[in-house]
Amino acid sequence: MNSFGFKFPVQERKTALYNLEEDWYLPLLSKLRGVPMQSIKRSNFGQYSMAVNYLTSVLEEASAINKVAVYNIDHMAQLLFSGADVVALLNRALTGNFTEMKVGQCKYTLLLNEQGGVQDDMILMRVTETSFILVINAGHDITDTIEVEGVKKEYIADIDRIMACKKDGEEVWAKDISDTLLKIDVQGPLAFKLLKEVYGENVLKNRYNPEKNMNFFTFNQFERNGQHYYLSRTGYTNRWGWELYIPVAVAEEDAKIIISKALDFGGLLVGLGGRDENRISAGPFGLPLMGQEYDPYHTPVNAPLFETAVDMNKEYFVGKEGLVKEIAEGVQKRLYIFVSEGIVTNRGIYKEGKRLGTVTSSINSPNVSLEMRLAIGSKRKNVNEEKGTAAIGMGWFYFPLFEKDAEGKELAEIDGKPIRIPVEFYREDEKRNPIGSPVLGYVTLEGITPATAHRPLKNIENL
Repeated sequence: MNSFGFKFPVQERKTALYNLEEDWYLPLLSKLRGVPMQSIKRSNFGQYSMAVNYLTSVLEEASAINKVAVYNIDHMAQLLFSGADVVALLNRALTGNFTEMKVGQCKYTLLLNEQGGVQDDMILMRVTETSFILVINAGHDITDTIEVEGVKKEYIADIDRIMACKKDGEEVWAKDISDTLLKIDVQGPLAFKLLKEVYGENVLKNRYNPEKNMNFFTFNQFERNGQHYYLSRTGYTNRWGWELYIPVAVAEEDAKIIISKALDFGGLLVGLGGRDENRISAGPFGLPLMGQEYDPYHTPVNAPLFETAVDMNKEYFVGKEGLVKEIAEGVQKRLYIFVSEGIVTNRGIYKEGKRLGTVTSSINSPNVSLEMRLAIGSKRKNVNEEKGTAAIGMGWFYFPLFEKDAEGKELAEIDGKPIRIPVEFYREDEKRNPIGSPVLGYVTLEGITPATAHRPLKNIENL
C-alpha cells in the first residue's frame, strides 16, 4: 500500500512562525517588558521545535487566557479527505458518526486501534458534502520505522490508518495540506474583539443565518486579499475562542497583526506550558491530551468526552469490539481534575493508604483561587499567599469517587458547597509502593474556572 505519511525527520521541524518568534516577537517583548533578551525555552513536541514559554513565564502566559491568548499551533496537521465515498470511509475508521453532519459543522472524534486504544483525537470539519478537513495532533503525520538504541519503533500516520480502511472500488482521495496553512488559536474573552478588528465582523457570523453569531462547533470560510481562510469555533481551552487557518503566503503578516493586537489588549503569545494549563483549568473535567490522558494502550471508556466522540450505535468502527468488551465487563475507571500543593507528575494517587489511581498531567497554575488553595490544607507559603499558586492536574482513577444523584450523575456539591475529596500524591518504587513524603491535594468536580466555550457570543461581542 502506498504511504501518505511523511518519513521521520532527520532533525526537529520548525513551524511557519519559528523565525517570527525568534526574530520579531522576542525583541518586541523584550522592549515592551524592559527585560533582557534570552533564548526561547523549547521542547520537541511531535518532532517540532516548540516554545514552552517565551520571555514571559509559564504562569504569566497561563494568565493571558483571562484576556486573550494567542497560540502557535502550527505543529498540528490538517488532512483533506474527499470523494463520493468519504463519509463511509470516515464512519468506519473513526468513532463518530458523520452521516448527518452539515457543511460548516465541526465534530470531535477519535481514531482507535483494533483493541480500542486511542491512536489520536481530532476535530473534523465538513467542507462540502464530499470533503472533510481533519485536524490532527503533532507527530501523527509520520509513517516510518526508526531504530532507537537498538530497538525498532514503528510510526503509522493517521492518514495511513484511515486510508487502510478504504474498500476496493471506493472513491476517496487523501492529502496532507498542512504545508499550505498556518494554524493559530485565539482564545479568551477578548478573542471576539481581536478577530473582528483584524478580519471584520462577518467572519464571526452564522453562515446559515448571518444576522446571528456563529454557533459552537461550527466553522466559516472567507476570502481576504485573494487568500482562502478557515475559522473554527471549538474552544480548545474550554473558553471562548477560535482556531484560525491562515494561508502560508500571508502567515507572518497576519500573525504579526494578531499578536500585536493581543499585546495591546493585555494578552500574550502563549507557549506549550501555558497552553497545557489552559486545557486543564476550565470546566469540571479539563480536556484530555493525546499521549497523557489518551494513549494506544488504554480505551477512552469513561473519559469525559466519550459520549461526544464515540457513537456506540454505529454498526462498526475500528476498535468498537474492544470498547464493547470493556463496557460489558463493567469498567469503573474515571478521569478527574485535582488541585495539589505542588507538581505531582507521574505520582500515584492515594487516600488513607489505598491507591486510587495515577497522575497523567500536572502543572502549576495562576488561576486557582485563594479559597481553593486554602482548602488543600498546605503549609507551603506560595500556596497560602493572596497571589499564590497551586498545581492542577488530571488523573485516571480506578473507580468513581463521588456519590450519584437520582439520574446517575456524580454530585459536584452538597448544599451549595463543592465536594472536595482529600488525597495524597506519592512517588513510588518499582513495585508501586509509595515512598517518601506525600504532596497534599484534593479531587473536585467544580473546575478551576468556568467553561465558557459553549456560551453565546453575545456575552463577549461588545467587550
